[in-house]
Amino acid sequence: ASDFVLWKPSSNAQPGWESPWGRGRPGWHTECSAMIKKNFGETIDIHGGGQDLIFPHHENEIAQSKCAHGGRNLANYWLHNGYLTVSGEKMSKSQGNFVTVHDLLKEFIGGGEDIRLCLLTAQYRQPVDFSRDGVIQAKKQLDKWYKITQGVEPTVVSDAVLDALRDDLNTPKAIMALNQLSKNENRKGELLASAQLLGLLESTIEKRLMGSLKINPEKIEDKILERTIAKMDKNWKRADEIRDELNKSGIKLLDRPDGTTAWE
Repeated sequence: ASDFVLWKPSSNAQPGWESPWGRGRPGWHTECSAMIKKNFGETIDIHGGGQDLIFPHHENEIAQSKCAHGGRNLANYWLHNGYLTVSGEKMSKSQGNFVTVHDLLKEFIGGGEDIRLCLLTAQYRQPVDFSRDGVIQAKKQLDKWYKITQGVEPTVVSDAVLDALRDDLNTPKAIMALNQLSKNENRKGELLASAQLLGLLESTIEKRLMGSLKINPEKIEDKILERTIAKMDKNWKRADEIRDELNKSGIKLLDRPDGTTAWE
């Protein structure tokens, strides 16, 4: 059986460095062990990677690092994530079925929270079959939570959420706990604190709406002022037109008893 390569020979046309073994460059596994040693030392706390890297890459990293550092562990903990798939196939450049975070952020303007929640619905060791429908469903869930926690201050993180995360980062279980909190009128602050621990509900419903609809709050206030003037002039037709225009953009006007108008 062949062993893995520590030092690859390099031609003059290839990247390389002079060494006692001739001109060459580090093998794939060697370069990772070398970067860890240079930047973090002989042993790191957590080493992550995809499940496809367990063998041969990570096993070879461990073997060479143990030999180089007197048998000491390369990492105290290993986290191997499942594949991100599209229609059941692994997402990869070679397959041509990949989508970048940059492109998704252009498509789903929610500060990344919609995408985050979509991915958190699967435990990190399990495959995630990515779809835009999944992100849309996550957006709807977040919109609901944002409405529930509007004007609420975060309190304490739920024990149920913490227990789920202690269980090998069981994020689907944590999301289920958030759903249970959202059904309890008296635990809104707990819902907010728990969601923020997961990087969710960190904006406001107003900013989220502005981002998704690309609406300028100042323009909304200008429209409200125009509508108020129309009502003062008893131009009810124009007042209704403005309300309808804003409704089409997802803006709901709330006329208060004191004569002022709020929007959401």
